Amino acid sequence: MKEKIFEYITETYSSDIEHPWPKYPEYAVFRHDDNKKWYGLVMNIEYSKLGIDKDGYTDILNVKTSDFLKRDFLIQQEGIFKGYHIARGNWVSILLDGTVQYDFIISLIDESFRVTASAKKKQAIRPPKEWIIPANPKYYDIEHAFDTQKEIDWKQGSGIKKGDTVYMYVAAPVSSILFKCKVTKTDIPYKYSGKNLQIKAIMRIKLEKRYPYGKFSFDILKEKYDIRAVRGPRSIPESLSKDL
Repeated sequence: MKEKIFEYITETYSSDIEHPWPKYPEYAVFRHDDNKKWYGLVMNIEYSKLGIDKDGYTDILNVKTSDFLKRDFLIQQEGIFKGYHIARGNWVSILLDGTVQYDFIISLIDESFRVTASAKKKQAIRPPKEWIIPANPKYYDIEHAFDTQKEIDWKQGSGIKKGDTVYMYVAAPVSSILFKCKVTKTDIPYKYSGKNLQIKAIMRIKLEKRYPYGKFSFDILKEKYDIRAVRGPRSIPESLSKDL
């Protein structure tokens, strides 16, 4: 089981297997390449150290969970304990003797990688997200932007990444969501500075769907979905996502 874990981590996250303690050459640490935080620690300890009435030694894997509630839920499962030698925080120790299924262990490794990642890496590995972004027709003829092409470049909003979905809300006098687009590229260098607009980077968006004028007007967004302003990129409620 330990070798399968090593293989998964090195292939999935390209992490080196570190053995930092000469006294314990079998212990192995996995850490992020940027913030250097651990997301996994493999140890070989006596069963008795975990309160198990059994002779001999076992390999364990220490990983960090998302919160205390998740940790407290996990330690009720057979083969999972509060973090051995990492008792503080949300760490748990997992038996690698076959008690806990491989696929479940992998899911906990993935979670540990996410919760210990830097803010930059968390942004990069997060799942796709949906946004509403504003478009001012005073600066750009957005109503006709997709008449002759399926992709256009647009000001990149903070937090938006490739693979996200953006719904373009066209400001007054239209005051309505008109387009659903997929973000196909981000962080395209671009510099513009005007009286009311500054752009440091742009993204490329591809048209996926058009909406009739007024179907998702500002009044409807406010009354039905409690969206009272679209001044910048913002996430959308699940009910609106479903209707869109």
